[in-house]
Amino acid sequence: MVVDNASDDGTAAWLAAQSDPRLDVLRLAVNGGGAGGFEAGMRHAMARDIPPDWVLVMDDDARPEPGALAAFHAMDRGGWDALAAAVYHPNGRICDINRPSVNPFWHGRTFLDTVLGVFTGKARDGFHLTAEAYESAEIREVDIGSFVGLFVSRGAIERTGYPDAAVFIYGDDVLYSLRMREQGLRIAFVPGLRFEHDFKSLQGPVQRFRPLWKAYYNHRNLLLVYRRAAGVFFWPALLLILPKWWRKARHYGGDRAVFKRVMRAAIRDGLRRDLSRSHAEVVALATVVEDVAVEAPKQ
Repeated sequence: MVVDNASDDGTAAWLAAQSDPRLDVLRLAVNGGGAGGFEAGMRHAMARDIPPDWVLVMDDDARPEPGALAAFHAMDRGGWDALAAAVYHPNGRICDINRPSVNPFWHGRTFLDTVLGVFTGKARDGFHLTAEAYESAEIREVDIGSFVGLFVSRGAIERTGYPDAAVFIYGDDVLYSLRMREQGLRIAFVPGLRFEHDFKSLQGPVQRFRPLWKAYYNHRNLLLVYRRAAGVFFWPALLLILPKWWRKARHYGGDRAVFKRVMRAAIRDGLRRDLSRSHAEVVALATVVEDVAVEAPKQ
């Protein structure tokens, strides 16, 4: 099943020309972002006369590696409500943004490792799975999986519902995973389920967002994630988080002022839990307006 998220690049015509009888295309009239696409697609799948036992979700720039789906069908899935894949870049490196993780605020040792990592610049390593977990054959329980290669059981969807389309992009999978865990459901990281993600939104060694409007969604939604994950520790955590975010402006060169404008809106909306800003408004917020020199008329 392909969710055509209001594409305007010829995708709709290409899909219409395909003859594979298995192909099920859901065309959306408005681009709802990744979150809107996942929400609509999962609802569409579950609305069938016989809903599927499992739903596999992935981005348009992701794909299962050869053998991944066969490994899923062959494994014993008893006791698990969702399965998170091991996601790699095309060059074979682990795709860091898709590393499964545990919520440090729910696990004492992980919380300590994360706090210590703040002072060494390796806080993410405190609660994300390490390279050793990818190299192992061991299945591990996690709290968070990404929507690149996440297998979700029908029972989990019936209890948790659907992703929040208002999130648009980024963080929708984290919020959904945390909701599953709050329902008492179990998520497994399975290193044998290998996926490839050709991800290019973060560019350069300092990982700047391009296009810049993506920075808005990333940081606004991170505030939603931190509030849900941290609970009573949310406001103290902001004392560490917000100054670090603001310092990112130095990496944006001539776009620094625009980045700060985007960040002010993202932080304000995130703290208010306000998801009402339209995508057109977000794009306009992040648009760089060039100064145009006008020659004065000759006397």
